[in-house]
Amino acid sequence: MTKAAREAEDPRLRDARRDLPSVSSLLDSGELAALLARCPGRTVTSAARAAVESVRNGSQQAPAGLDGWRDLVDAELESITRASLRPVLNATGVVLHTNLGRAPLPASAIRAIQDVARGFSNLEYDLEAGERGSRYSHCVSLLREITGCEDALVVNNCAAALILAVDTFARDREVIISRGELVEIGGSFRIPDIMRRGGARLVEVGTTNRTHLGDYQDAISDQTGAIIKVHRSNFSISGFTSDVGVDQLAALGKERGVPVVHDLGSGLLIPLDEFGLRGEPTASDALASGSDVVTLSGDKLLGGPQAGIMLGKATVIEKLRANPLARALRVDKLTIAALGATLALYRDPAAALQSIPVLAMLTATPPSLESRARAIAAALLARGVDCSVVPSESSVGGGAFPAAVLQSFAVALRGDAGILELALREAAMPVIGRTKDGQLLLDVRSLQPHEDEPLTTSVTGALS
Repeated sequence: MTKAAREAEDPRLRDARRDLPSVSSLLDSGELAALLARCPGRTVTSAARAAVESVRNGSQQAPAGLDGWRDLVDAELESITRASLRPVLNATGVVLHTNLGRAPLPASAIRAIQDVARGFSNLEYDLEAGERGSRYSHCVSLLREITGCEDALVVNNCAAALILAVDTFARDREVIISRGELVEIGGSFRIPDIMRRGGARLVEVGTTNRTHLGDYQDAISDQTGAIIKVHRSNFSISGFTSDVGVDQLAALGKERGVPVVHDLGSGLLIPLDEFGLRGEPTASDALASGSDVVTLSGDKLLGGPQAGIMLGKATVIEKLRANPLARALRVDKLTIAALGATLALYRDPAAALQSIPVLAMLTATPPSLESRARAIAAALLARGVDCSVVPSESSVGGGAFPAAVLQSFAVALRGDAGILELALREAAMPVIGRTKDGQLLLDVRSLQPHEDEPLTTSVTGALS
C-alpha cells in the first residue's frame, strides 16, 4: 500500500504540515480581527507568516483549529513587537556586568536624561553670552572640582579616549608601553590594536613581569610621541615582578619632552579601601602622579553612563579638543546630562556611596545582603517555589578589582539548573542568575533593593 493510500485510509497518518493554511486565509478568517485592531496590518502579516513557518519547520506543532492559529500568531506578534533592548534583573553577583549594561544609573541621572530629552537644551548654546557655546563645557567644572584636574574632555568611551590621545600625540610616531600592559579588554579588543588604529608605532619595553625605568629611558628617541601607562585593572601579576610608577614616568616625560598618558580604565573617583576594595587608584591619585592625561570610563566604578573621560593639563586637553577626530568621538546630550548628574553626587562622597547604585552594591554589608536574601526566599517559599539561602561570593566585574572576592548571599533554587535558568531568561522580566555546583543561584549583591519584589514576582511567574 502506498503512503498516499495509507493516509487516505487513516487520516491520523497524514502530516499536518501538508494542510498548512495560507497567510492570506488566516488574515481573512476573522480570528485575527482583534490582532489587526491592535497592530498594523503588515506587522500582523509578518507574525502570521512566522507562525506558519514555525509549524512548517517543525519548531511548533500545528494548532487544532483557527483559534489555535490565532494564539500562535499572537505569540509571534508579541515576540516581533517586543523591544530588542530590554531591562533584566542581574542576579549573577557580578556588579559591573558588561553583558548586562554595566552601571545602572542613579535616580538623579535618569531624571536629568528625561529633562533634556523631552525638549530642547543649551547643549551648544551659551545662555549668558547669547551665542554659540560648546558641548564640552558642561561637565568640566564638576570634574575640576572632584578630581583636581586643570581641564577635561568627554568622549564616547575609554577606548575612544585612548585613540584620541594617541592620534593627537603620536600619529606616525612611536608610543612606548610596557609588555606587561599590553592588555586585552572586553570583546577581544586589545590595547595594541587600539593604539595602532590611532596611527602609532608601538615600542614595547621590558618583559611581561618586570619593567624598569631604564627600559623607558633607552627607548625614547626623536620619534617618540608619547609614553602610555595602562592600569592592569582586569588582571593582576604577582610574584617576581617589577613595575615603574606613574610618577617616575611623568618625571621622565617632563625631562625628555614626551607626554605621558595614563589609561586608568575603571574610573574610581573615591577610595573604597575601608570596604575591603584596595589597589585601585583614584583619578585624583593618577593626576597627582603627574601624568599629562588620565583616561577613565564613565560606566564602571564611577557609576554613570558610558563615556571616556580625559583629565589633565589645560594645554594638553586643548590639543585633544582641537583634534578633528574629537568631533567623531563626541558624546550626545543624554550622556552629558547623565554624567553631569552622576558627578554632582560626588560632591558629598558619603551620600554618593548610597545614591550611586554601583557604589551601594559594592559597599553593601553581608548581614544586609543575608537579610534581603532571606526575605526573598521566604516570599518564594510562600508562593510554592522550592529554594534556600546560601553564602555566595560575588565580584566587582567591569575589569576592576580583579582579585577582589565579595562575601554575599544568594537564593538557591532547587531543581534542574538548566531548566530553571532557561525559564527565568524567558520570563517577561528576565532574571539572569549564576549556576554553581548544579544549582541556580540568585545573588542579591547585584540587585538593587527595589528590585527584590520584581525578582520574586518574575521567578514565581516563570516557575509556576
